[in-house]
Order: sequence, then structure tokens, then C-alpha cells
Amino acid sequence: MQRFFNRRTRPADANTATSVGTNNGGTIREKPARSGLLSKRGNRHANTGTTHGNGSLNTRPSFGQWIKGTWLDLLTMVIIGIRIRSFWDLNNSIIGLLYSLITAAVFQVFVKWLIGGLRPHFLAVCKPNVAAYGAESGIGFADIMYNRKICTGDEKQINDSLESMPSGHSTAAFAGLIFLYLYLNAKLKVWSNYHPAFWKLIVTYMPVLGAVLIAGALTIDEFHNWYDVVAGGLIGTVMAFSAYRMVYASVWDFRFNHIPLTRNLPFHYGDGPSAFDGFHDAIFTRKAGWGSHEGGAFGGAPLMLRTG
Repeated sequence: MQRFFNRRTRPADANTATSVGTNNGGTIREKPARSGLLSKRGNRHANTGTTHGNGSLNTRPSFGQWIKGTWLDLLTMVIIGIRIRSFWDLNNSIIGLLYSLITAAVFQVFVKWLIGGLRPHFLAVCKPNVAAYGAESGIGFADIMYNRKICTGDEKQINDSLESMPSGHSTAAFAGLIFLYLYLNAKLKVWSNYHPAFWKLIVTYMPVLGAVLIAGALTIDEFHNWYDVVAGGLIGTVMAFSAYRMVYASVWDFRFNHIPLTRNLPFHYGDGPSAFDGFHDAIFTRKAGWGSHEGGAFGGAPLMLRTG
């Protein structure tokens, strides 16, 4: 493992593929230097613009290269992880977010392929030249329609301009940020059995504002019609709700929506404290008894009131 973290490098010839060194009087041939996006050799190539075509951007780095390239991110995650009170809460939140994003992405891709539609900037990309074909080239009623043969623009841009419905960026934005909205509501207990502070409501709705701004920007730059954005937002929202309920005990019921579910053990919505002891403090608030074992949960099934 020492060679992975050693900052010193042995002298080598300019041509590392054929460099020769000496070891106790003997002659050895060094292995070719491993190029890649995280290696110093790959970085030099990237600076000169010669990485195109050599596959370095898609080459698996060595363990040492990976550590050197990602050590700051790993250290940051470890420091933040110290604050995490529940492993299963962290696990379910990450997995649930991925459920939402991946499912929404696959859903919108199929709809885009099967339905699609013209983007608002289609004519600018198509650059049609009707005069070159003449009126006899028209199709449909009275020969007033045309196919893509009249387009003179870039073929890839034309193909992309035919796949407007639904908006993929809107789908991803709502799938991720609506999931965050549900997560913050559960952790801050905004809609709960006490009167929360106003800032909690603002923080909870900030992800919703972000999703709306991202989706709205797509109509301004004329990459999507308004109905493309609405469709993407609906797909992402549905997937976010579905994914959250898969990994947490409830979506809206304030008594259980902060409790992560496990794969093999069912959660019992019974009387008294939570059957899963230890999740009472898996929240971001301590008001009105939340965070204590006694105030962590209440009996009864989700969204059901006790009658006796």
C-alpha cells in the first residue's frame, strides 16, 4: 500500500513506455506508465487537448490514483457522516433518492421516444429549404406538409429537436427536489402536532422553488413547451412520492414519516413508542418533545384516528 500514497517518484526517461533503470547493477525495464483521467500523465494530455480518442477518460484508474483524486470528497463524507445519528436513515434517504431519480428518468425516456414532439426551436435547428424541393415534394392534404428531408441543419440537433415531450431536466429536478421536500417535512415535523417556526416552512419549500425555477427556465430558452415541463414535473413528483413511501413508514403522517423501513423486518404501527427503538431522534427538531423516546412516535396506523 505504500506505493499508492508515496509522493516521491523515481526518475524515468521521457519515454516511459521504454524507460530503463538500474537495480543493484542490473538492468530492468519499467512497466508503461498508466494513463488516465486521474493520473498526472493523463492530466498533461488533458491540458494539451490530446485526450480525445485515447480512451483515457473511460479508463479505470489504479487504487492510488483514485484515492489521490477523491480523497477530499471521501474525507468530507466521513466528517459529515459523524453527525448522522442513524445508519438506516442515511441508507434509506440515499437509496430512496436514487429510486426516484432512476425510475423517473427511465419513465420519461420511454415517453420521449414514443411521443416526443417538436421543440420550440425546431425551425432554427432544421433550417428548412422548401424551395430546393419544390411544391411537388409536399406530402399530406394538398401537399402542404413536409418531412425532414427539407431540413439542412445538423442531423444530431434535428433528432434532439424531435424529442421535446416530456422535459427530462424537469423530470429529474422534480424527482430529486420533491423527494428532498418530503424528507425535510418529515425531519422538521412542519405538519405535525405542534406549531413549528416559520423558517421551517420556508426551508421545506425551498426545494420546490428550485424545481419550479429549473423547469421554468427550460421554457425561456425555448428548449421546451410549457406542457413538456408540466409533464416532466408530474412524472418526477409521482416517482418522488412513490420512492419516499417505499423507504419510509409514511409520507404525510407526522408520527411515522421519519422512520426508515428495513428490508426483512415489518414495521408495526402499534400503540406506544415506535417498535423500532432508536429512531425517535432521527429528526432535525427537538420541539414539543420530538427527539425524546416518549415523543418519538404514536400508536395507530398511518392517517387513521383512534376511536376508543
